[in-house]
Amino acid sequence: MNREKALQEVRNSFRAGTDLRNQVAQDCGEKIVDAATLITQCLRRGGKLLFFGNGGSAADAQHLAAEFVGRFQIERHPLPAIALTTDSSILTAVGNDYGFDQIFTRQVQALGRPGDVAIGISTSGNSPNVTGAIEQAAKQDLKTIGLAGEDGGSLAKCVDVSIIVASTNVARVQECHITIGHILCELVESELS
Repeated sequence: MNREKALQEVRNSFRAGTDLRNQVAQDCGEKIVDAATLITQCLRRGGKLLFFGNGGSAADAQHLAAEFVGRFQIERHPLPAIALTTDSSILTAVGNDYGFDQIFTRQVQALGRPGDVAIGISTSGNSPNVTGAIEQAAKQDLKTIGLAGEDGGSLAKCVDVSIIVASTNVARVQECHITIGHILCELVESELS
């Protein structure tokens, strides 16, 4: 490995990530506050959060649900949040019987109640199983939030609050999504503590 070339790659990656985060803070700050407000209102009324996405976004869904149920930075009561990405029996049964596009929709139908918040995560904004579940959530009177990349895709068009990380670099989008998720946790936790 060429050490100097590798060090330059490291610096370039950090710089690109920092630049994108700064752009997201500028472009999406108000949307992040809007999303935190929806989540706070939901939790104050006794509702729950439903997180879902594919691949790295599935990991983000699980990570964020854990932050709400456990704690983020403040010792507090657990907050109800479920990652719809974690039950392999549900995912494989629904995928087998109804198709992969239905793996989150069926769970929203079963678990979602009016006033809950569904949070779909998709780096492209065009994952059919994510947008399908968001559309189902809206039919059931859930509030909806979308974390997307690129131009927001179809996800941005069907949510109450869309937070779009305007980049085609999937890794940088995912880094911003988890940062946004942490900021949502921080804002909600400070409001509810």
